[in-house]
Amino acid sequence: MARIDYDEDELDNDGNDGDGHAPTWRRRLVTWALAAIGLGLGFLIPYTLYLNHEVGQRFGQLRWQIPTRVYARPLELAPGLALDPGTLKTELDAASYREDSGERPGTYARQGGRFTVASRGFNDVDGAVPARRIEVVVSGGRVASLRDLTSRKSLKTARLDPARIATLYGQKQEERRLVRIEEVPELLVTGLQAVEDRDFAHHMGIDLSGMARAAFKNVAAGRAKQGASTLTQQLARSGLLGIGQEQTLTRKGKEIIYALLMEARYDKRTILEAYFNQVYLGQRGSQAIHGVAAASEFWFGRDLRDLNTEQIALLIGIVRGPSYYDPRRNPERALERRNFVLGEMHETQLIDDKEFQRALKTPLGITSNPGSVAANRFPAYVDLVRRQLARDYPADALAGAGLSVMSGMSPSAQAQAEGAVARTLKSLDSKRRPPLQAGLVVTDVHNGEVVAVVGSREFSEHGFNRAVEAQRPVGSLLKPFVYLLALAQPNEFNLASWVDDSPVTVKLGRGRNWNPGNSDGRSHGLVRMIDALAMSYNQATVRIGMKVAPERVADLIKTLAGIEAPNNPSLILGAVDQSPYAMAQLYQFLASGGEIQPLHAVRGVLGSDGKTVKRYDKEPAPAQEGDAIAARLITIALQQAVSNGTGRQLIGDGLGRLSPAGKTGTSNDGRDSWFAGWTGDHLAVIWVGNDQNQTTGLYGATGAMRVWSAIFSRLPTAPLKVTDKGLDWQAVIGTHTTDASCVGARRFPFVAGFAPEYAPCPAPQAEGEASGGGWREWFGIGKDKEEPAREPAPSPDSPPPEQ
Repeated sequence: MARIDYDEDELDNDGNDGDGHAPTWRRRLVTWALAAIGLGLGFLIPYTLYLNHEVGQRFGQLRWQIPTRVYARPLELAPGLALDPGTLKTELDAASYREDSGERPGTYARQGGRFTVASRGFNDVDGAVPARRIEVVVSGGRVASLRDLTSRKSLKTARLDPARIATLYGQKQEERRLVRIEEVPELLVTGLQAVEDRDFAHHMGIDLSGMARAAFKNVAAGRAKQGASTLTQQLARSGLLGIGQEQTLTRKGKEIIYALLMEARYDKRTILEAYFNQVYLGQRGSQAIHGVAAASEFWFGRDLRDLNTEQIALLIGIVRGPSYYDPRRNPERALERRNFVLGEMHETQLIDDKEFQRALKTPLGITSNPGSVAANRFPAYVDLVRRQLARDYPADALAGAGLSVMSGMSPSAQAQAEGAVARTLKSLDSKRRPPLQAGLVVTDVHNGEVVAVVGSREFSEHGFNRAVEAQRPVGSLLKPFVYLLALAQPNEFNLASWVDDSPVTVKLGRGRNWNPGNSDGRSHGLVRMIDALAMSYNQATVRIGMKVAPERVADLIKTLAGIEAPNNPSLILGAVDQSPYAMAQLYQFLASGGEIQPLHAVRGVLGSDGKTVKRYDKEPAPAQEGDAIAARLITIALQQAVSNGTGRQLIGDGLGRLSPAGKTGTSNDGRDSWFAGWTGDHLAVIWVGNDQNQTTGLYGATGAMRVWSAIFSRLPTAPLKVTDKGLDWQAVIGTHTTDASCVGARRFPFVAGFAPEYAPCPAPQAEGEASGGGWREWFGIGKDKEEPAREPAPSPDSPPPEQ
């Protein structure tokens, strides 16, 4: 059959040929359309399924890069606590409290020494601590009273939420702090929707009418003037696609599909909560600020719950463009944008006329120093935190796990330590002296918590942590532990024992001898043991040390602080290199009254849910009776070292009110200056020297002890009181106890049951009686003369050659 061709002119009125068939071109168009739809569906359905898988995976991962945050210890207030108004203000400011009415959480009001504080509530290692309003009255260097303002009842104790001191980041340099939707101020929730997405509660992820309105306005303006992204699309863009990329049609299409899929998978509450935790709101160097909680601290230095109307408006305004509306760099733009948001809030009746007018007149209120999200400014302390956590948490797990590390840092103690190092080293700088450095550790004597660490005079810079890593000769800092071993034998030694401080020779073997001398170049004859320690006499100390044996000294310091040291005679005078942290661990035994207290910078770790996953602040075991008594005797001797010995300048500095105990230390040629001292609350061990081991010309009392004095002149702390438990105080003349009324008698503490025999007061010497021999010589009166205290001169504590 011949093929019949139809002329287009022969089509009927319906556009068909006479037989009702569609023309060839239309059949082809339909075929192509169906093919395109088929191909599109064939591609789009698998692609959508792929994107749906990505949405589920990436939406869940929005929480994985939450950094671990490190907090200081909560300030625990109690009547009688050593505290002054300035220190309390320092603690409150460090925890981002603001001075206001003291009504809203995170604020305080002050009238002299009377503080009204509204705490926020927080999670600690021992559970949740509720928010409360309290009144604290500080007077006479102590907390005079403490009461709850709701119940009007006195309190025995109250804790204030801690300062955030550092952030340990994951692979991304992002600051993020998770909040639940109920923790976000209601005005922020409703205000954000009023400005960014009024139809959020009803749309399915995209707003078609809004897109049409935006397109019309953009065409009318001849430029991109208005966007139409919903909050869901914004979350898809920043949380799933990533910010900072160029917008393209492909990317926009992917964003729309993501938004539709999120709306299909999750409810509005979940999406909004994710938005508040993900939204990008600023940049500090390489550190991105994500989420409204982190942004609140970054821009205002406040907790999210403490924001007022104008601050919430500014936060909402910044969402449109954190760089363009940066209130620190572009305050005029930021103010204009904030006021626009306030207008939107007013228009939608979220705020009334009075609040609207008040907020318009208020400055931006941006903090000049975004403290809590700033780069870690306590590198030495945080280094110690990392070291302690390393055995339980690998670095990668710690960085991105969203943990809360509750440390023992005291912001006020840290501030005083840093200030003391800065001021003292500046005063010691001299052209005749090499550059000085310092490292120190301050601890709580009650529980072993490390409350402050300084690793360098440039204490905010990262680098070599001298408090932990510096290994320097400790010199006389080791002497108290030689005496400790001796006093543990009360039948042989006591603080009133006579010790020979004359030239001494120690045979080292192979024909070698060691002849250590005193730092003042003199010998002092027979001296009381307490005076030999207080004056740091080398010759007397070596004689005692050789009797107790260097091996026992080495064993003791290993037991107390894990210090490995050679057990040769030079150890008696401190011929061992150690760090301030190691020596603080050693001295913690004395400062705690004989308890074995492992030092710890971390009190505990909380999971992302706020529950405790690990605790490090275990209650120390009570001191053994013998250890406690020996520690008390050494403490009494070292109190005399401060009142009459090598540390007597502390009395001149006005620190006699604290009755501190302390020991100076100096290495050969004045290269290293050390001081370890403690009060009733705090121990501080300090090293001052030069990184190249050059001679500084400083002794323990003229270098490190000056830093200690500068700290404790300002740090509130309790006086050191030594209990008499297990001790028997007796008046002594010569080698016998006697009546306290005897002329020339001196009181000494003995281990109970081990005081020397009693003898009555000796009869007065007849005029003209020979001074030599007789009762004076028998009782040793002429040999008990107090030597004048003096700072060591040349080359103290010279060790012998190694065996």
